Amino acid sequence: MEELKMESRMTPLEWADAMEDRFIEFAARVCDVVENLPDNRKGRHIAGQMIRSGTSPAPNYAEACAAESRADFTHKLSIVLKELRETRVWLKLAIRSKCLPAKRLQPLIDECTELMNITGKSITTAKTSAPVKKRR
Repeated sequence: MEELKMESRMTPLEWADAMEDRFIEFAARVCDVVENLPDNRKGRHIAGQMIRSGTSPAPNYAEACAAESRADFTHKLSIVLKELRETRVWLKLAIRSKCLPAKRLQPLIDECTELMNITGKSITTAKTSAPVKKRR
């Protein structure tokens, strides 16, 4: 996956669209992993949890982009971060419980970690930046 970097020529809307695409791609990759988990009790449990947490960040990110306030934005991004953390644990458990090999899942774990870092930094930036001035 090509690395997304904020470039001076990229507008905030373009950045948000690129990030949304990245979250959608992540969700699609999680879906592919879920389809390849074993059809036994352990695999089905991990699959059910992973499909929920792994597909949740994309629509929650879209909701954050349409937030009604800065507090709403940071709250919705916090949900994205929470779901990414949970997905990373399920991916690691799939490896540890020998459902799928690390070689197959490590790139997705790495992408999950990158998305967590970007999301966490966005939350920090939103909380510490100057308040939005209201029009009179």
